Amino acid sequence: MKKILFSLLCFPIASSFVSAQDSISVLFIGNSYTYVNDLPGTLGSLAANLGKEITIDSKTNGGYTFQNHTNDPLTYTKIHSKPWDVVVIQGQSQEPSFPDAQVDTQTLPYAVKLSDSIWANNACSNVMYYMTWGRQNGDPQWVGINTFEKMNTRLYNAYMRMADSSDRAMVSPVGRAWSYVRANHPTINLYNADESHPSMEGTYLAACTFYAALFQQSPVGSTYYGGLPAATAGILQNAAATVVLDSLDHFQLHPVDEPAQAHFSLSQNGETIQLINESSRATTYTWNFGDGQTATTENALHTFGSNGIYTVQLVASSGCNSDTFSIQVTVNTLGLSDLTFDEIVIKTGDEFIELTSLSGEFLVESFSIDGKLLGKRQVLNGNPVMIRRMNQVQMLHLTNSKGGKKVVRVI
Repeated sequence: MKKILFSLLCFPIASSFVSAQDSISVLFIGNSYTYVNDLPGTLGSLAANLGKEITIDSKTNGGYTFQNHTNDPLTYTKIHSKPWDVVVIQGQSQEPSFPDAQVDTQTLPYAVKLSDSIWANNACSNVMYYMTWGRQNGDPQWVGINTFEKMNTRLYNAYMRMADSSDRAMVSPVGRAWSYVRANHPTINLYNADESHPSMEGTYLAACTFYAALFQQSPVGSTYYGGLPAATAGILQNAAATVVLDSLDHFQLHPVDEPAQAHFSLSQNGETIQLINESSRATTYTWNFGDGQTATTENALHTFGSNGIYTVQLVASSGCNSDTFSIQVTVNTLGLSDLTFDEIVIKTGDEFIELTSLSGEFLVESFSIDGKLLGKRQVLNGNPVMIRRMNQVQMLHLTNSKGGKKVVRVI
């Protein structure tokens, strides 16, 4: 049976990104958690005080869910009104905290639909989920959210899941900042009298969190206090900076002008390679297999017709840029059960890999496909060495006494 051996070399096209731009446009799509105390206006004033410019608009209706927005033509009118740098989307305050089965059918699909509509309007837009907070004493509707901590945790998990389901959209972790302030500064009341909506302190904390998330910079030092005492504003600025800036990757935060990035992984089944697209922020894809064949599907399957070294290339494009990522593939149609590299024979079984040196001494290092070293063995002339199969795919690095090296992918 023929097998294909791969020697993989990855060649991403290097890109360097500047820090977040100083002038951005932001659309808020949400409900009363956004319009109470004018969060967009508070954010705009905070940013201006720190030398940034934000053009802001909003579409907020009291009690609106994600589904309400997807069914409202006026929401799409706002989305289509300009090529927004960032569109912030927020669900009704309780809906992401409800039982998973309910969220899976009544919340998640509409959140994803809304984010897809934003990218359809402008492939360069960024979707940012507004992670809200648990109510002051939780929600008594069911035991899973009947305390602040329980409700806040479920909201956190739901918004992170929505972002992951929306092509890794960004998250503004206001709920996480809320939890930090409640734990470390309990005398600051973030709620108004209904124990749900934000007080001015809560809105200012949300604005500081959005500033840090949008610009990946600290709001600490702003002299715009939103009508709060300077000391209180300073605490809230520090809280937002602490929560956001230590966890940029976790919340999938990046400069809002970051372009599409190409990436893919490769696996093999018999003589066919499977290419799994892992690109971000791209809308079209062009594969070049290095043998004259191409494809434009998101993922791809391909069979090489002859031995050789091929550079498999993916060009991922959005409405604003293209990026290229390549993997070099060495195709060898000899069976692994009878493969000889001049001085060493490799045979494979279900449980072991057997190596025999025909001349001299070899060092063999076994690695998992993700690069973890599994073990090292010396292979002496004429003495077979058995290496246990640790996983489905292993990489063998062979070094002879003269320093010659070979890499073998064992499948």
